[in-house]
Amino acid sequence: MPESITITDNRNGETYEIPIVNGGVSAIEWSKILPGIWFVDPAFMSTAAAESAITYLDGTAGILRYRGYPIEQLAEQSTYLEVAYLLLNGELPSENQFASWREDVTMHTFIHENVRKRFLDGFHYDAHPMGMLVSAVAALSTFYLDAKDIFDPTSRQKQITRLIAKMPTLAAAAHRFSVGMPFVYPDNSLDFPSNFLSMMWKVAEPTYHADPVLSRALDILFILHADHEQNCSTTAMRVVGSSHADPYSACAAACAALYGPRHGGANEAVIRMLGEIGSMDEVPAFVEAVKAGHGRLQGFGHRVYKSYDPRAKIIKRTADEVFSITGKNPLLDIALKLEEIALNDEYFISRRLYPNVDFYSGLIYQAMGFPLEMFPVLFAIPRTAGWLAHWQEMLDQDSKIARPRQLFIGADARDYVPMAGRGASS
Repeated sequence: MPESITITDNRNGETYEIPIVNGGVSAIEWSKILPGIWFVDPAFMSTAAAESAITYLDGTAGILRYRGYPIEQLAEQSTYLEVAYLLLNGELPSENQFASWREDVTMHTFIHENVRKRFLDGFHYDAHPMGMLVSAVAALSTFYLDAKDIFDPTSRQKQITRLIAKMPTLAAAAHRFSVGMPFVYPDNSLDFPSNFLSMMWKVAEPTYHADPVLSRALDILFILHADHEQNCSTTAMRVVGSSHADPYSACAAACAALYGPRHGGANEAVIRMLGEIGSMDEVPAFVEAVKAGHGRLQGFGHRVYKSYDPRAKIIKRTADEVFSITGKNPLLDIALKLEEIALNDEYFISRRLYPNVDFYSGLIYQAMGFPLEMFPVLFAIPRTAGWLAHWQEMLDQDSKIARPRQLFIGADARDYVPMAGRGASS
């Protein structure tokens, strides 16, 4: 028997039955019963704004799957470029498909010289790398005029490839500019993460040789951040994309959403919190202060996860491998002590506050030499694949332009009063 819900309209006593499909009920069915009456759901806390086949997330059980594949298996056995293909196409690639995809991405890593020389060089010397990235991604739409042909399959695929390929190049260029170092061209003999590390850190050596442990760790972090269902930046991508804007403009909007400290800056907040705690001895006092309402435990809890974030477990293992190369981040002991106390404290247990992906990722990035300002940029590089997968899916669904309703709470109709007749209170 199909699942359904029965409601009674107390205004007229009529009863209605509404089916439950895929764990949700159709707002269209409700609107037939309650015309002109809207659901009030600020921040979409209880509203599904889209139907998607890309990422499955069960926050209570701590499950995350891309196209049905558990994140644990992908992080252990796959690569970021393979995961990007999976997100975009729905299936893992064959050997020939992956070879062609990898070559396409590799051959599009270079950016137009005018983007570097005239656009990026026009920023102030201390411009934030993420601000530069947001602007540079938007500017790409002026270099690739065919990007507006969003319903042409060939053009659409070309823009997808360009964005995934060029995002690391733009990210590294933004960093190099912000620290006054010369631009490093892509080295297409290197794999995806190693090429990015080369563009970040190469100085004078003919070829930059990334440590394979660090390169693999970065690839794992890219996999873990590739998509996460309908988060703030993905929603921004879909909303702007629903107007049929080109993918660069939509992706710039997603980057801008990620720029906010509540989203892409969360792991930076963890590092700052650990630095403020200062030592392991101060952890108990900090925890008590948080419980008393003074301060916040950064990196714990999540809008959707009500158990241990599955990505946090993977990152914690990856951190050990990174620290074996870089040396232990001095903040790690504070983080471990904080996690130990919080996971055994009824205050946090009862509120289901567990470490999320941001709790350890910042420690890894910092140990690898990335400045705090680059943390949201590092988030944007892999999330581009997820954004584009949702953008593509939204277009294929022929989604209407996004246009939420509102409940008006302002003044009723009133007459205009000339300035001379207005009192101070008006």
